[in-house]
Amino acid sequence: MVTVGEGLDKAVQGAFTRPAPKSAGAQMRYLVKQHKHSTKAVAQLLGITQRTVERYVKDQIKKPRSDLAARMEHEVKQRWQPQIRAKAKHTAATTGGIMIDTRARFGFTAAPGTTDDARLRHLTLALPPTHAARLFEAQERGATENQLRQIAAEALGEVYFRDDGRRAHGLEVRLTDVEHLEFDL
Repeated sequence: MVTVGEGLDKAVQGAFTRPAPKSAGAQMRYLVKQHKHSTKAVAQLLGITQRTVERYVKDQIKKPRSDLAARMEHEVKQRWQPQIRAKAKHTAATTGGIMIDTRARFGFTAAPGTTDDARLRHLTLALPPTHAARLFEAQERGATENQLRQIAAEALGEVYFRDDGRRAHGLEVRLTDVEHLEFDL
């Protein structure tokens, strides 16, 4: 299942100016550096022993288990280039906006007598900066996936279905059965 949170993270990662560390040793050294050279803190973060962290740092272990490799990559990408990440979010939220490409089922709550059956649609739209700001702010506050999906649905409802207030007044959009969801800055 595609999530809005992961899509937003991936879009911001597209703004990185350098690639994140790839090897297990380089990733582990980066995490240790980020945690003020505390192998204990990194061990607790990843759910492994402090000795294992030290062995990765010294390149004594080169190939992590697949679940550990995924956790390491996730933690590195969450911390990689924080200033670039912040600048990309700020630009999207103030001037640039964000592109959304989705294939999902859209349902509507509208006035009686209108078609409100959910339909599968593929939409690619530029969302204005106000909607990008709402998405990023909610994500930083720790909003749930359902809350992020509701904000995205409201943005799509405003921009596409209600055409910025020019039609379909009172139409509320629900976003379900997401097959594809991608954001771009």
